[in-house]
Amino acid sequence: MTFTASDAEGHRAMALALRVGELLLGSGEATENVGGAMRRILEAYGLRHVEADVNLSAITLSHVPDDGRPATTAERRVRRRHPDYDRLIAVHHLVGEVATRELPLGETEERLRTITRRVRVYPDWAVVTALALISASAAVLIGGGLTVAAAAFVATVLGDRAGAWLGRRGVAEFFQLAVAAMFGSLVAVLLIAMRVPVEASAVVVGAVVALLPGRPLVACVQDGIAGEYVTATARLTEVVFIVAAVIAGIGATLAVAVRLGVPITVESVPSAPLTLAPPQLAGALGLSLTFAVALLVPPRYLLPGALGGGLIWLTFVWLARHGVPLIGATAIAAAVVGLLGTAYARRVRVPSAVFVIPAIGPLLPGSALYRGMLELSLDNVSAGALHLIEALSIAVGIGAGVIMGAEILRAFRGRGLARRIRPAARRTRGY
Repeated sequence: MTFTASDAEGHRAMALALRVGELLLGSGEATENVGGAMRRILEAYGLRHVEADVNLSAITLSHVPDDGRPATTAERRVRRRHPDYDRLIAVHHLVGEVATRELPLGETEERLRTITRRVRVYPDWAVVTALALISASAAVLIGGGLTVAAAAFVATVLGDRAGAWLGRRGVAEFFQLAVAAMFGSLVAVLLIAMRVPVEASAVVVGAVVALLPGRPLVACVQDGIAGEYVTATARLTEVVFIVAAVIAGIGATLAVAVRLGVPITVESVPSAPLTLAPPQLAGALGLSLTFAVALLVPPRYLLPGALGGGLIWLTFVWLARHGVPLIGATAIAAAVVGLLGTAYARRVRVPSAVFVIPAIGPLLPGSALYRGMLELSLDNVSAGALHLIEALSIAVGIGAGVIMGAEILRAFRGRGLARRIRPAARRTRGY
């Protein structure tokens, strides 16, 4: 079936491609993959040489015919960006079907509408619980124990519900995140003020990990490496504002607590012990598992994501114990997960983010970020700035490592590990 961009069917094909691009981009897919998916849709319906311009808030398609007919340009705004990996997988499968066999345009449109209207794979209460369990798992990972994990769970639920309440009243997302971070640090301050004999600061670290933008960060680095600098800059701005909101919420609470005489010290801020003891392994596995649920990963793919969290923690600890600097160990561990996660994703024909993004959870720099904010609250500006730079470096190392792993697989495609997955890779190229 072949259409032209100037006829009605061609317009429908372009509208379909724009809707596919909006769904993919809104779910956190990289710009390169979004553009590739739209081009595959259009080529399947005979519209070749269409230029796709993708940025974080808008998608544009432009077709200039060689025969002198008027050019056709269409644009769609991307207003909502909420991770839904179940829908992301469904859209990728639909794109693959359209590219490999001739689906009628009307059938493709109807299937896309069905995907858009489908009920979320987990109910809202399960997503909120998963978000709180991310905090609890992070608290266990850094040695906080079960009491601190329970406190982190409660703090995150309260913060999330408060943020949702603000969101329903039209308050900007920046302030929603700031309030959510404020609750985590407030619970820790109360535990310290009441002299409860626990690692109270681990509550804040857990809450921070649940709020850090791991998914946008990886997409930002991927877009930058792919040369999509406009979108990479927009994603970086998004990441900066999310982190700034978290910092603002924590900083406001700590500043008030310090001035009220609450005995908060930098020495009380825990760091994850470099050990493979059961609590740390359980924390890493639980963090990645609950991270996957929060991203709406379908149940059949939850286990690989959780195992990825255990793998990244095992690799990180092994490298750190053998003298590799922490930032280097973080990047290498992320590269291992990026390589193996991408290889497995190609084998089962799903986007690599489904496995890779949950797996990076155990290495997100919650402790460094909290330590930096505490130093600033105690007027140790230089020390605080260094810790914040350390947190930023770790975050960039995670993103770069993940992409490096995927690029290694791409570079050696056709032999070794890549040869064994070549049949699946051909069907899902670019995804």
